[in-house]
Amino acid sequence: MAKKTTPALVGALSALVCAPTQAGEVFGGLYAHAVETPLSLNSGEGGADIELGYRADPIRALSAIGSPAPYGFASVNTAGDTDFLAAGLAWKFELGRLYVRPGVGLSLNNGPERRVDAEGTRTDLGSRVLFAPELGVGVDLGRGASLEASWVHISGARLFNSEQNPGIDMIGVRVNMRM
Repeated sequence: MAKKTTPALVGALSALVCAPTQAGEVFGGLYAHAVETPLSLNSGEGGADIELGYRADPIRALSAIGSPAPYGFASVNTAGDTDFLAAGLAWKFELGRLYVRPGVGLSLNNGPERRVDAEGTRTDLGSRVLFAPELGVGVDLGRGASLEASWVHISGARLFNSEQNPGIDMIGVRVNMRM
């Protein structure tokens, strides 16, 4: 049974799109949802995710840890499965026109509170608040635009249940545009 997108997620997505942006960059992408990797179990979810977000300029006061940039984004699942909001810090390591962008943050999801597959394995996420590491590899396209292959993972890292940690992995492409 498909789940409706919560009003909080719609509101947050609207705020991200409509927020005044005088610096930083906006980004959007399309992701395959619930891709099976060694970091996740089959959650039974599917569809695609549409992601929209904003990344501020790097925080110079945090130069001791590489001046990460704060970010926030909303991810909406097209099949009515788990949607989520995420926020965190990302570092950008440039290699000429190419770059690597690791990030770490927290997410808030609307996944089912309890879900059990046909074999009796719990496949729910175990908590509304989860860790949200990510990794992007991109290329600068010029004029403030870049294209990025990206992996996003949401998981409780077995902190909420030592026997179960399905997590959800999303892999996709996003476009970033400097403001």
